[in-house]
Amino acid sequence: MFQFKNITMMLFIGGLGTSEVLMLLILFFGPAILWIWALIDALKSDFKDGSTKILWVLVLILLPVVGWLLYLTIGRSQRLVT
Repeated sequence: MFQFKNITMMLFIGGLGTSEVLMLLILFFGPAILWIWALIDALKSDFKDGSTKILWVLVLILLPVVGWLLYLTIGRSQRLVT
């Protein structure tokens, strides 16, 4: 059984320290959360044209990081305001 002398030793994952693990979590989960948000928003929204929704969903699925950036800047302005 291992004895840890301080709490920071417990947070080592594969030789990574606490700050490295937190940075990896931010770099991975940040874009993933934004991608999921953009996909849900595109699926829930009504667009001016029926094929526009299909196009945005395909862009978001095929180009995850670039897709949500494009959707954020271009796609949200194409939605119908209710």
